[in-house]
Amino acid sequence: MSGALDCRLADEAATVALGKRIGEVLGGGLVVYLEGELGVGKTTFCRGVLRAMGFDGAVKSPTYTLVEPYEQGDRSVYHFDLYRLRDPEELEFMGIRDYFREKSVCLVEWPLRGLGVLPTADIVVAIEPEGSGRRARVVGASVKGKRVLETLSAG
Repeated sequence: MSGALDCRLADEAATVALGKRIGEVLGGGLVVYLEGELGVGKTTFCRGVLRAMGFDGAVKSPTYTLVEPYEQGDRSVYHFDLYRLRDPEELEFMGIRDYFREKSVCLVEWPLRGLGVLPTADIVVAIEPEGSGRRARVVGASVKGKRVLETLSAG
């Protein structure tokens, strides 16, 4: 495996399915960056990750709150949306470092807005429009991230 996965996403269901597939192999302590324009399906992907981890409630974009926590057993999933962030230093005021723990999975939309404060990504998911659907590229950006993709391709 090259440390990358390319997928054509025909619709919303396919985006949720990709998130679920990746969520099934995510372990704690991982940081996932989600890149793409407004409305491309980043939160939809997060819904799939959360479904894989057993969360069946509503998954909304934390555009105004910056972070939405989800507790699943002994693991925490934190979904960040940094679109409205004006200055990366704002993350320090909200105690950003407390979220990135050994057993937590952090899903970060608009990660470039937190540059210099956020930890580096283990996995980068880039989603872009393609015809009537989307194209997703999932890249293992660290050793841990590459292991996740290897597990995904083996299963």
